[in-house]
Amino acid sequence: MKPRTTVILEGQPLDYRTLARIGRGDVEVVAAPEALERVRRGRAALDAAIAAGVPVYGANTGVGAMRDVTFTADELDAFNAGLVRAHHFGTGEPFAPEVVRKAIAIRINSALAGRTGCTETLVRGYLDLLNRSVVPIVHRTGSIGCADIGLMGQIGAVLIGVGEAMHGGRRLPAAEALAAAGLAPIRLRPKDGLAAVSSNAVGFAAAGHALRRGAGALRTLMASAMANATAMGASRAPWLAAEVVGTPVQQVVARWLVHQATEANVAVDRVVHDPLSLRMMAQVFAAGVDALTRAAETGLAMTALVDDNPVVDGECVLTSGGSLPLDITIALQAAGLAFAHLARNSFNRCVLIGNGRRRDLPINLVAPDVPATGFGPIMKLAGELFARTLSLAQPISAQSLVVADGIEDEAAFLPLVVERFERQVEAVRRLAALESLLAAQALDLMGDRPGGLVSLVHEIVRRHSAFYREDRPLSAEVEAIEQALSSPPVMRRLLEAAPLAEFDAFFSLDLGF
Repeated sequence: MKPRTTVILEGQPLDYRTLARIGRGDVEVVAAPEALERVRRGRAALDAAIAAGVPVYGANTGVGAMRDVTFTADELDAFNAGLVRAHHFGTGEPFAPEVVRKAIAIRINSALAGRTGCTETLVRGYLDLLNRSVVPIVHRTGSIGCADIGLMGQIGAVLIGVGEAMHGGRRLPAAEALAAAGLAPIRLRPKDGLAAVSSNAVGFAAAGHALRRGAGALRTLMASAMANATAMGASRAPWLAAEVVGTPVQQVVARWLVHQATEANVAVDRVVHDPLSLRMMAQVFAAGVDALTRAAETGLAMTALVDDNPVVDGECVLTSGGSLPLDITIALQAAGLAFAHLARNSFNRCVLIGNGRRRDLPINLVAPDVPATGFGPIMKLAGELFARTLSLAQPISAQSLVVADGIEDEAAFLPLVVERFERQVEAVRRLAALESLLAAQALDLMGDRPGGLVSLVHEIVRRHSAFYREDRPLSAEVEAIEQALSSPPVMRRLLEAAPLAEFDAFFSLDLGF
């Protein structure tokens, strides 16, 4: 077996390549010695405060509505273990294992700043989960996005032998998974219980994972859009104009569009003015690129954020409001709005090519002298996917919510925002597949033999869907095209054929998903 490479966590922001490798579980994760020393110093300060009789929230007092309840030294072990058990209340579908691994790494990384006040034992317990391939089952429903207590609790519970985890390809009770990995449950000291639950690490990991998949969906949609625009003979003039007068991001996207159109080498339709869905492709895709990148940059900063309460500052223990992840939540919702515009742009092109008339294409892309309905009915799918994407773009983070005796009256709903964005990504991926299918039909109707990226899109479509000569079910074909376009081998081919260098490298799209 090839030895695993090592990733060293130092308490600094992580990048997508590192997170992707941790998510796959094929690296050894270690904490930098100087970072562990910061953990020990922070713990010493918290221990000193407790020894001096200072009430420390969640360490020697209760939490939430029970904040004024204090515990004796003899009760603290039971309280800390009970705190984790009580916060194991997530329900529904579990997160993917790669998201859980990333969440554990983020929790470790933020703790390495030395301001959490947890013990080194807790940090090493998390490291053991990563390095011994014990992946807690984390059900995704249950967080209001103001510390993922109901989600992080499911990870922390595994550390003490409670809950469930995956190990060796099997879903096991936590105690059995730990034993199979050669591990034993750990003892949670004062503040360890709160540190195990009061963090947004799951939300941060899920947001980063979704944004990276969103970047892949955007690149797939750019490819399908180019194939569709080529099949309709779209003019390059508006894209050339965007190179001259557009914003910096618009200029980058416009150059990409012009280059891919030149490589495709298909005749331009001689019309006075193209519809906006073609003329404004540079502007629409640039907005998507910009929104995704901004959200991702914000999300990566969160991988080193100390969002605990309380926090340690030198010898002081301070109460904190850092558990509200509003910046990444708002950025992610902005990306969701950009995706609604991407979906509308794609839907408009689908309708445009289906209407025919461009380059004398037939209505519904029905071959000449064929008694068929063609691609008219499937436009309803395009419309539903657009409406779905649009409906999921509505902001929800400002919803009112008051719990815990009135002291917890802010929330961001980050995990729910992530889930809605994930569904947008799925819809856009399917739109890209549908648009590619329509483009391939139009290219074949016109007898085109395109080059470059458009040739690749045509090739992928025709592997899964033959030229449409008579009416037939299209459901399975659209899904097969979607899966193919999103697969790591095809994604790598798309990136090689039509790179968007800085964007692709930032999201490490070459690693697949």
